[in-house]
Amino acid sequence: MQLNIDQEQKEIKSHGSYEFPMLISYERLSYFDTKEFPWHWHPEIELTFVLEGEIAYQVNDSLYELKAGEGLFCNTNVLHSGHRLHTPDCSYLSITFHPRLLYGYGSSVMQNKYMKHILKNPALASIHFTPERPWHKKVLKKIEKIKKLDQKHNASMELQMQIALMEIWLKIYEHVKSDETDTMENDRDTERIRRIMEYIQIHYAEKITLEDLAEQIHLCKSESCRLFKRYMNESMFDYLLGYRVEKSLELLRQSGYDVTLVAGSVGFANPGYYAKIFKRKMGCTPLEYRKKYKKGP
Repeated sequence: MQLNIDQEQKEIKSHGSYEFPMLISYERLSYFDTKEFPWHWHPEIELTFVLEGEIAYQVNDSLYELKAGEGLFCNTNVLHSGHRLHTPDCSYLSITFHPRLLYGYGSSVMQNKYMKHILKNPALASIHFTPERPWHKKVLKKIEKIKKLDQKHNASMELQMQIALMEIWLKIYEHVKSDETDTMENDRDTERIRRIMEYIQIHYAEKITLEDLAEQIHLCKSESCRLFKRYMNESMFDYLLGYRVEKSLELLRQSGYDVTLVAGSVGFANPGYYAKIFKRKMGCTPLEYRKKYKKGP
């Protein structure tokens, strides 16, 4: 499985319906081809609850180590990714919903008084919920309630889910403070990261230099590297290599190209280096991957 992401890193997926904009899904890192889900964002809020195993979950420049029984609030429009940590796999519940499910309509009291300052505050991009903190534990119980409602699927399911989400939001509202200090700077940095990622997505098959990437955000090379490393927890070069490998997966599965041609098609001038990076990321060689996913009898 691969996420459907556009050139701006936005996930192209329907999270529920217009009538009820909420999606509940049961996920495993092993479901993804790379055993991790890549950087992306969406206008919906996401609540994650770890069922088994552990996951390294990153939101903007914050990295969390989540284990079974813990959860995470991921705010609207923020970059996030996840990969394996100390266990071979991780299963987790994902609850994704649009904020309008709670505030109803634009400029309502619910939106302006209780939600806007949280949704727009980069300092509140994420919250790590652990059972040790009393108010966190109450939030986790509400998430588990939503899980049970989804499994029972009774006649009042949507109403009870919405109430549970409102109770979760009340806890968040009561325990976080609006801090707009550095908001403009954080917004600017996030936009810079997105511009770099967008450039890589468009030009990954071409030769890309550090100068090319730094030019996209009008910073010097050293500052560009520090900014990207701080937010993404990896260098721009490592991100580029990883993205090239991900783009090669479909070619290996669906084309008759040999490995040399696949490597060149995604920006690797040296097929041997491509195979080395591929094995480091995927745990197997390109040919082994192709054999595993080969279509037909």
